[in-house]
Amino acid sequence: MKKILFCLISLLILESSAQDKPKLVVGIVVDQMKMEYLYRFSDDFSANGFKRLMQEGFTYHNMHYNYMPTYTAPGHATIYTGAVPAVHGIVGNEWFNKATGKELYCTDDEQVKTIGDGTEKEGMMSPRNLQSTTITDELKLATNFKGKVIGISIKDRGAILPAGHFADWAFWYSKTGAFISSTYYGEKLPDWVTQFNNEKNYLTYLEKGWDLLKPKATYNESLSDNNPYEGKLFKKTPFFPYNMKEMYENNDAGVLRSSPYGNNLLADFAKRTIENENLGVDNITDFLAVSFSSTDYIGHTMGPRSVEIQDTYLRLDETIADFLTYLDKKIGKGNYLVFLTADHGGAENVKHLKDSRYDVDNINRKNFENDLRRFSEKMYGIDVLLDYSNFNLFFNKPLLTANGIDLNQVKQDFKNYLYQQKAVKRVYTEEEILVGSTTDTYLNFISKGYDPVQNGELVFTYKPGYIEYSAVGTSHGTSYTYDTHVPLIFFGWKIPKGASYAKKEITQIAPTLAFQLKTTLPNATDAEVLEEVIR
Repeated sequence: MKKILFCLISLLILESSAQDKPKLVVGIVVDQMKMEYLYRFSDDFSANGFKRLMQEGFTYHNMHYNYMPTYTAPGHATIYTGAVPAVHGIVGNEWFNKATGKELYCTDDEQVKTIGDGTEKEGMMSPRNLQSTTITDELKLATNFKGKVIGISIKDRGAILPAGHFADWAFWYSKTGAFISSTYYGEKLPDWVTQFNNEKNYLTYLEKGWDLLKPKATYNESLSDNNPYEGKLFKKTPFFPYNMKEMYENNDAGVLRSSPYGNNLLADFAKRTIENENLGVDNITDFLAVSFSSTDYIGHTMGPRSVEIQDTYLRLDETIADFLTYLDKKIGKGNYLVFLTADHGGAENVKHLKDSRYDVDNINRKNFENDLRRFSEKMYGIDVLLDYSNFNLFFNKPLLTANGIDLNQVKQDFKNYLYQQKAVKRVYTEEEILVGSTTDTYLNFISKGYDPVQNGELVFTYKPGYIEYSAVGTSHGTSYTYDTHVPLIFFGWKIPKGASYAKKEITQIAPTLAFQLKTTLPNATDAEVLEEVIR
């Protein structure tokens, strides 16, 4: 009897130990998702998607980015490193790097090659430009590389940066319709990925076409279809229904990115990843980083008040509901941990605001740059501007030296000129940025996004409401709440039901996960955590 009792106690101890960590962590990032969408579209969501996450999980209603520029690559890197761009080094999607004098894409890597059915350039990607570790890296180290880490996305940067330096794999979508990778991760694609690609699943979605998911009256939270503030998807038409098969031109399957079906295909691929890579099957925690990107493509083109963006989120709600049901069955309720957030928000369409009597305007980037160069030629007789991008001004230092022009005077002259522009709010020199300030909000945001080795000699920010974009659709990148305010929901393993309206910062996600998973903290994080979800 004592022997039986001892065995039972031992089993209970083992079971308790097994539940000490989740079997699988699924990190979900929704590209360009504003927190407000969870409120505005709530009445039309199903019971088992976003609503289930919020009702059964813990929702942070007041989560914000704490730096600028608020772009996709810095957002993904910050979520997973718990550090700001000034530290992790991903200071944009692409940027002019003054250390090399060249344009740099966030995941460019000339040392690797494409594997899979993609173009040569599409796969020349890796996380080498990321300067700090991610929570996924720390999980690999903590499990002695036994826990698997895989990143997947329609965008390369949405797959690569979350998966970190030590990932088993990162897969992203090619315009061929296939998921590809690079030789950073292996010499050939796993057979199951090749099989998935050979099935040409993207064609199934293209043949469906895109019409409204629900009756037209459902979309009363949006402006009318074909309104003057939205662009043309696929350069064809701005209103429903969309004949996607017609839009599939020159065998470019990239058309799927700008439809809700990009999210559907990614969810299909996520399930196949879990099944074929045996994620979550034992007591060693695995991590799947999933980034839904179609919301960003559609948001940029159509804007935040379009019927298209609403329909995309209603469809994503169903996709998430289906994926949670899959995880319940495959991994088991209580055995997996999900967190859902976004890499940035998005501004209102400026023309819409202007037509409603808000005195703001959209800025044409090329015209703005040309004005800067004309000012230089008028002031000095030569163009001293080396590059203008991502709110940064870079000056041609060898040219200044050769012409006896003082760099500090140039900075001041351009600073004075920028302050004369109606749209400009603040301008800072590199010296001011590096000194920083605890009282100047704008300077604080810029400092956290600034790397002196890579960024410019001047950085500025526009006034609220102004965006550097076309008259239709929308963009992002600023320090204002429309770009910084994103959702954060923790759901599943040991997560209490609840909500917080206290202001939190996006850099708190990665260290929180480190304490949940009992790993070392990512090496560059400031280690502020979200205590409400740590037990």
